[in-house]
Amino acid sequence: MNLASSLWLVSPEIFLSVSSLILLLVAAWSQEKAARLITILSVAALFGASTLLMLLSHNPDFKGGADAFDGLYRMDAFGSSAKFLIYLAAILSLIVAPRFFQDGGKYRSEYPVLILFATIGMGMMVSATDMMTLYIGLELNSLSAYVLASFIRTDIRSSEAGLKYFVLGALASGMLLFGISLVYGFAGSTSFAVIGDALTGDLSTGPLIGLVLVLSGLAFKISAVPFHMWTPDVYEGAPTPVSAFFASAPKVAAVALTTRVIIDAFGGQTSAWQQIIIFVALASIILGAVAAIGQQNIKRLLAYSSINNVGFLLIGLATGTAAGISAMMFYLAIYVAMTLGSFICVLEMRDKDGKPLESLASLAGLSQTRPGLAAAFAVFMFSLAGIPPLFGFWGKFLVFDAAVAAGMLPLAVIGIAASVIGAFYYIKVVKIIYFDDPADQIVVTGHKAENILIALLALFVSPLGYLAIPFIAPITASAAAALF
Repeated sequence: MNLASSLWLVSPEIFLSVSSLILLLVAAWSQEKAARLITILSVAALFGASTLLMLLSHNPDFKGGADAFDGLYRMDAFGSSAKFLIYLAAILSLIVAPRFFQDGGKYRSEYPVLILFATIGMGMMVSATDMMTLYIGLELNSLSAYVLASFIRTDIRSSEAGLKYFVLGALASGMLLFGISLVYGFAGSTSFAVIGDALTGDLSTGPLIGLVLVLSGLAFKISAVPFHMWTPDVYEGAPTPVSAFFASAPKVAAVALTTRVIIDAFGGQTSAWQQIIIFVALASIILGAVAAIGQQNIKRLLAYSSINNVGFLLIGLATGTAAGISAMMFYLAIYVAMTLGSFICVLEMRDKDGKPLESLASLAGLSQTRPGLAAAFAVFMFSLAGIPPLFGFWGKFLVFDAAVAAGMLPLAVIGIAASVIGAFYYIKVVKIIYFDDPADQIVVTGHKAENILIALLALFVSPLGYLAIPFIAPITASAAAALF
């Protein structure tokens, strides 16, 4: 494929890159004065990238997917569907950010630019078909994320979150690079396709260690057990809009990247990677459920909820089938809505002085003081728990159904049993909201943008979400088919 065609295939990333650089210059010249304007323009840039992505997705010349730059990057239905979720999560995270930071006088123009740079990296991640592209995209996302986590420089918790994320992220990157070097040494290439062709038959010790290290590095990015240790601390310490962003867009990118690496590069070694994914999935489900029970901070609780949900997502990946991948992608779409909705509800938790509240105790009796917010909180909690008829139940049902269809009945049974444990702490939040004596700490803030987003996301994860199945199912099925 010629250079012009390759540039057209990566046009969403090019558009975002040019937009980011221009906005970075504007931020440098205007400093904090144009922060809100730069945020609006960043949202517009993400909408522009989404439009380009839609044009590429509906272009008949690329219906079956196409490779750019001699196989370093692939534009297909799988990458496109993941990018739509990433762009949507980034847009919502930007919309709710200015109010949170400006109330404390800490909002700066660099924030939306960093979100854009992180989004560019995630776009490269989900379309990577070479270990070099994978690493470049992953590090671009990670470097932006380290700064975002520590964005409030005067807050010791934020600084601590950024430092922890950086140190542990560097360790994970080192493991990933070491694994890539081992795989390259035995396969003779960094291309996923060549690696898949070279690593056939029984794996020797060298490439097997390489596979384990690569998956370990990726497990850190999706905050899966046993590489989850950074998640609760970073989610709690980082500014709430940043935590909302971390729990949604980068999660989609990391899960999609892990899926592409496993299917494209190690698809012929099912017996090797499947055992790892099954263990990581079950460990994440169980630890995410049990460790959340004693949490008193809502952001830490949602961090463990994120770990728990990653386990359910990995059940779909563990099947190694198109149906399993399709179920995983469907669940990802629901997960993004549930998680963003929960964190935006947390943003509404403020006292009479406008100070953010994060303790579960502050939610006591919320149903009497903020009935609308309480109802939305309950919808998101019940949906995260997978309680029917809410839409979160359908996501869990799909991955369990795919596991049973793939002959993994014990995996599905253990996953269902562990999900019952997880339901306890979600119901505990609802109990505090509706049945405890009012704490009268959270006051009405009346922010229209946040209230509208909460209402829309709550409607999506409510039983009304089932109406979207005919629209989402063909997209996820097409995305999964693109990998096989």
